[in-house]
Amino acid sequence: GNLELLEYIKFYLQCGLDYVHTEAVQAALAKYKERKMPMPSKRRSVLVHSSVETYTPPDTSSASEDEGSLRRQGRITSTPFQSHSNVEPWLNRVIQGSSTSSSASSTSSHPGGKPAAASNTATATTAATVLADLMVASVRGVPRGYNSSILETADGVPVNSRVSSKIQQLLNTLKRPKRPPLKEFFVDDFEELLEVQRPDPNQPKPEGNQMNVLKGEPLGVVTNWPPSLLAALQRWGTTQPKAPCLTALDTTGKAIYTLTYGKLWSRSLKLAYTLLNKLTTKNEPLLKPGDRVALVFPNSDPVMFMVAFYGCLLAEVIPVPIEVPLTRKDAGSQQIGFLLGSCGVTLALTTDACQKGLPKAQTGEVVTFKGWPRLIWFVIDGKHLAKPTKDWHPQVRDASAEIAYIEYKTSKEGSTVGITISHASMLAHCHALTQACGYSEAETLTNVLDFKRDAGLWHGVLTSVMNRMHVISIPYALMKVNPLSWIQKVCSYKARVALVKSRDMHWSLLAQRDQRDVSLSSLRMLIVADGANPWSISSCDAFLNVFQSRGLRPEVICPCASSSEALTVAIRRPPELGGPPPGKAVLSMNCLSFGVIRVDTEEKLSVLTVQDVGQIMPGANVCVVKVDGTPYLCKADEVGEICVNSGATGMAYFGLLGITRNVFEAIPVTAAGVPVSDQPFTRTGLLGFVGPDYLVFVVGKLDGLMTVSGRRHNADDVVATALAVEPMKFVYRGRIAVFSVTVLHDDRIVLVAEQRPDASEEDSFQWMSRVLQAIDSIHQVGVYCLALVPANTLPKAPLGGIHISETKQRFLEGALHPCNVLMCPHTCVTNLPKPRQKQPDVGPASMIVGNLVAGKRIAQASGRDVTQLEDNDQARKFLYLADVLQWRAQTTPDHPLFLLLNSKGTVASTASCIQLHKRAERVAVALMEKGRLNVGDHVALVYPPGVDLIATFYGCLYAGCIPITVRPPHPQNLATTLPTVKMIVEVSKSACILTTQAIMKLLKSKEAATAVDIKTWPTILDTDDMPKKKLASIFRPTSPDMLAYLDFSVSTTGILAGVKMSHAATSALCRSIKLQCELYPSRQIAICLDPYCGLGFALWCLCSVYSGHQSILVPPLELESNVSLWLSAVSQYKVRVTFCSYSVMEMCTKGLGTQTDVLRVINLSCVRTCMVVAEERPRITLTQSFSKLFKDLGLSARAVSTTFGCRVNVAVCLQGTAGPDPTTVYVDMRALRHDRVRLVERGSPHSLPLMESGKILPGVKVIIAHTETKGPLGDSHLGEIWVSSPHNATGYYTVYGEEALHADHFTARLSFGDTQTVWARTGYLGFLRRTELTDASGERHDALYVVGSLDETLELRGMRYHPIDIETSVIRAHKSIAECAVFTWTNLLVVVVELEGSEQEALDLVALVTNVVLEEHYLIVGVVVIVDPGVIPINSRGEKQRMHLRDGFLADQLDPIYVAYNM
Repeated sequence: GNLELLEYIKFYLQCGLDYVHTEAVQAALAKYKERKMPMPSKRRSVLVHSSVETYTPPDTSSASEDEGSLRRQGRITSTPFQSHSNVEPWLNRVIQGSSTSSSASSTSSHPGGKPAAASNTATATTAATVLADLMVASVRGVPRGYNSSILETADGVPVNSRVSSKIQQLLNTLKRPKRPPLKEFFVDDFEELLEVQRPDPNQPKPEGNQMNVLKGEPLGVVTNWPPSLLAALQRWGTTQPKAPCLTALDTTGKAIYTLTYGKLWSRSLKLAYTLLNKLTTKNEPLLKPGDRVALVFPNSDPVMFMVAFYGCLLAEVIPVPIEVPLTRKDAGSQQIGFLLGSCGVTLALTTDACQKGLPKAQTGEVVTFKGWPRLIWFVIDGKHLAKPTKDWHPQVRDASAEIAYIEYKTSKEGSTVGITISHASMLAHCHALTQACGYSEAETLTNVLDFKRDAGLWHGVLTSVMNRMHVISIPYALMKVNPLSWIQKVCSYKARVALVKSRDMHWSLLAQRDQRDVSLSSLRMLIVADGANPWSISSCDAFLNVFQSRGLRPEVICPCASSSEALTVAIRRPPELGGPPPGKAVLSMNCLSFGVIRVDTEEKLSVLTVQDVGQIMPGANVCVVKVDGTPYLCKADEVGEICVNSGATGMAYFGLLGITRNVFEAIPVTAAGVPVSDQPFTRTGLLGFVGPDYLVFVVGKLDGLMTVSGRRHNADDVVATALAVEPMKFVYRGRIAVFSVTVLHDDRIVLVAEQRPDASEEDSFQWMSRVLQAIDSIHQVGVYCLALVPANTLPKAPLGGIHISETKQRFLEGALHPCNVLMCPHTCVTNLPKPRQKQPDVGPASMIVGNLVAGKRIAQASGRDVTQLEDNDQARKFLYLADVLQWRAQTTPDHPLFLLLNSKGTVASTASCIQLHKRAERVAVALMEKGRLNVGDHVALVYPPGVDLIATFYGCLYAGCIPITVRPPHPQNLATTLPTVKMIVEVSKSACILTTQAIMKLLKSKEAATAVDIKTWPTILDTDDMPKKKLASIFRPTSPDMLAYLDFSVSTTGILAGVKMSHAATSALCRSIKLQCELYPSRQIAICLDPYCGLGFALWCLCSVYSGHQSILVPPLELESNVSLWLSAVSQYKVRVTFCSYSVMEMCTKGLGTQTDVLRVINLSCVRTCMVVAEERPRITLTQSFSKLFKDLGLSARAVSTTFGCRVNVAVCLQGTAGPDPTTVYVDMRALRHDRVRLVERGSPHSLPLMESGKILPGVKVIIAHTETKGPLGDSHLGEIWVSSPHNATGYYTVYGEEALHADHFTARLSFGDTQTVWARTGYLGFLRRTELTDASGERHDALYVVGSLDETLELRGMRYHPIDIETSVIRAHKSIAECAVFTWTNLLVVVVELEGSEQEALDLVALVTNVVLEEHYLIVGVVVIVDPGVIPINSRGEKQRMHLRDGFLADQLDPIYVAYNM
């Protein structure tokens, strides 16, 4: 059957014009060689939309191989239930010298800036650079399975074939030139101007004469023409009561009821009487004349609707027909509610059956729909109506300018307006239609259209009564079951007129086989209500082809054009009514896009074939005016908006004066500005022109107009082109929506279609690519986004069709849930600012001079001068921490230094000065005797956070060994955490490992053996029970410059860097912190940080011993089982100074917001300063939401601040207890991309808030240097932060002479100005700004703002972007985006988003992410990867490991839900 059907379609398509378009499209597609577009990858479970048979086995996942001859091998996924595959081969391969560090997209020579030397000697370090701390207390989960089938690309990046070949394909596609040649940009020094589309000098321009106003034939005078529509009803109802008025059919096509004119009259009277006399509230009548009443009738019940409509007119109330609301959330139903509310509707009329079907509340009453006013529902079935009393007669007045009824209309934006039609217009329109269509008394008409509005109402309810016609109403439900029903009814009722849409003609063609015995010879007019649509002509031609043999005469087909505002605008007349022969125009699509009419025949590819919609209505004047601005008359060969002046148009938009004036009271003017008439015209919203024989041609609707870079395209035309690409096979014909969305100051075209459930992924993708190419060829315009959604999921308009504005709304809100998406921003977006050209370098000397001339000071600042301070003699005594501990053990032996809390908040262990000293001695003895270590040997301390870690650290100092603190491996996650431990032990050349018994067992366990080679561990000693032995002598370093400890940490770019801390630097660090935070033995501070590196380590292990204050230690891991642990401790111990990390702050903000019972007992008014220890730009949103959340618990708004440290100096800034509050400035994000700082007001567009990173520590000097010339920069200039201080680290501790690479990180000098000072380069971009505040010394305070790590920045389009800025925008784009990370790969921006929601939302995110990055950052996203929550790796400081993620992505290890490659 199907094949036969397809043959038929082919047959009549060949005859029809449809064929021309299809042929054109096929020809256009042939021009494109099979382009290789990378097909998006999708996780299997996302395919659940389509039926099971359509699953493509994973090995066919490439739709891009040559004609499918060769299939690429399937991806080897490691499914969740396989064990994590071995990481070893990865490591080994890396160790053979290919380093991922070559990926850091940075110009600086920071760790990772340059690829490590690929020689076998580089073994250990390179391994170190890769296996970062994906680690370890990754507060979130670990990415799913790792797999080892990885290839390498030329630059040695481990990459799996699949992803990289797709990206390669994508790059190849993008290399093609864009369609519009990029014109010369003009870039103001600062404002990156988006490219303004300059008009093309060769574009077609209209050349004809200015048109004249077209006058329709006069309205004829009819002798006994009734003075109003109600007068006609009264006449027929009383003189011809038996005459049939309306026949209703059921879904089998049987006539269920025929309403006669007598019945219509008597029932309308009853209803009018009941409405006016029987409905009361508080003894007042419910309705007064002129009130609005909603008519809610299903499309299967025209009889009741007709009674209700005429009943309202007789009662002088105004009917507002609307659709039956089915659910609380119907498409557009909320807008209908607004309309009812603004019309003041309180009563809704309906039928018994319909009322029963409406959703009910518990009370049994109809629910109030979302956005609707409260309504009284009144059922108008016979038994509810009262018989009028003898003395009651309705007023049947002459037609007046009062409102008769209101028809609703939904605009392009989705708002619903009510158009008011007066009694006089209604009568005049009936008169004009009667004359134009030659209606005569008692004719029969079949109506397939919606009888509640538009042509269905005008012909089938109003004009029919005027002429006592008999209407056969064919319900939509019957058409769905039997598309031929209307033809059969024309035949059986010998109907003279039929009222249809193109769709009905199209459907009846598909049901050809049952057409044998029908005849259409009785028809004198087949009115095609949507004759103005571009696909109407092909439906008409195809229909004629098939039915001409069954009595259909060609001249019977009468397309018409109408609009809600102007009612019927034009209709084709049959020759017997004096109509000219039909016209057909073949127009150039390109010229149309410039609004110019050029007839085109030869070039068949991009033409639009349109049919005329006949002549204008009797009694009307029509002109065509320019679409935008003042309504100037168009030239004869120019497309414009058709305007009508007649007595038969709508009056106004109900209650909306402003837009009413614009539309219903337009005054067209000539080029000279002279009004063409003293009468106002109504704009129809139809775009078109007047052709030969004064025939009207419509080429589009204002509602479907999309203006893309200055050219106009019509949504319907684009739909027609999409349909011509093998329609029917993959998508449903009537279910395509095209609309435009504004992104980056221009309209972008979006096409959404419903996919057939049996179409495979491959086929659909193929179809999508072809649609893009066809539209590109024929319309010369790019489609921004093409989305396929599962069958039946697009919001429906009342009678089939798609609710476009609702679809657009869902698209923009991310609620469309597509099953396939293809975005082409690279093709469409041609107005990006010009890529920035770097200026030829200005020398550093002239920079300085420039700054001096501009009156700018050089950007430098320093903390208090430590040489002038009172504790100098103590500082000399306290050079070595081992000495300090011994001194404290003698002078204040029982003074408590440490209190460790467990997850219940109780004290797990404590250490006083003497206890710590004694435990350290025991450790030192064990190291010498059991470990047989020598002075200077390195010892790895692998302990959970606690007092043991501190004691063993001092034990190492006592024994003269060099301690390295290492985070223990995670027992549940050895595969990823153990290799990092192993690597630190190897890279640091540790001769011994000190740990607990439990961890020692773990390091040697069978599970560990699968992750690392456990035979190569150095000596492992456990310190759980050591003999109590006295140490013979405590080691004393010979000079303060000797190495005290090593500090190892993994940077966010995945580089493991260990720095050397001398004794002098260690004590200077403690002294600075002591001075800044005013720490004395009587103080208590609470620390909730990881104690393994950086400032966290210093605060946990060093500061208490140096300053003598008591530290309350809260291990962050314990917060996972008790979120309130840290804050409870702060409250319980009344702590004034506390430190935490961003991950801790985030856990509190997310986890405590709801736990009110826990919070009741917490009081934070004691806190003077709460500092977040960080090595990044301060996270303002997090610190602010934390402050806001805990304000009610007494936390002062000024208490929360951040610190800043990095590898070269672990503590550069720290708020401390004195000094002004941290300041916040707003900078222009666009300027920042150009390495400029431009301060703006809060809330201005593109503004980015930056918070000062605490106060510069005593003894620390900071300067801002140019990243390339290394010259000093001025105040408020962005550059690299350089730091000089006694507690700088002395260098990287690495192996095989690698230090040379990074030597200048520690010994940099300015190229100009003060060239003597030795600085350390932090690798962070920032700026200094002198504020109005004064610091303790009375000087003006200099604030340091950290913008971000240089290693992390992305260089795109010649500008410097910070990933966090793009990520912040992306996270705001949709509520289901939990986290986001971005990185670049071969100049493509890759955005990875974690989806916190159902997988069907995954594809919604693709367009939203692309939009927001374009809008806010002027960047085109290359690849969007959607993954599960917890896939983006995060280190212990709560920083994203983007390079790690990137390696995982390229090695195909993320198991993404969806990967979209933007074309």
